[in-house]
Amino acid sequence: MIISERIFQILEKKNISQKQFSEETGISQSTISDWKRKKTNPSADRIMAICDALQVTPYQLLCGESGGEFESPECYVVSRGTEEYLLIEKYRKLDRQLRSRVLGYLQAVAEEGAQ
Repeated sequence: MIISERIFQILEKKNISQKQFSEETGISQSTISDWKRKKTNPSADRIMAICDALQVTPYQLLCGESGGEFESPECYVVSRGTEEYLLIEKYRKLDRQLRSRVLGYLQAVAEEGAQ
């Protein structure tokens, strides 16, 4: 699901009209209509205003939410400099064979930890 589809899903769920949404975000109604009609996404500089108006976090807007609990996310937000970021950065530099080995190792460790 693209971001604009998620925006309209939240608007419908919260019973907010496009006009109200436009007034709360300062985004023109024609731009909002373009998102719906052309299935395009808002620019990044508008995400926080959209989140404020919809009373959702950027993570919820970008990755989705269902019934108050997160679905298996379509994406993760990882802060630069964290262990997760460094792990992803190193993983992406590996060739296909080494990536497969890393995934096998992670699976074995996860299974061992589950026991």
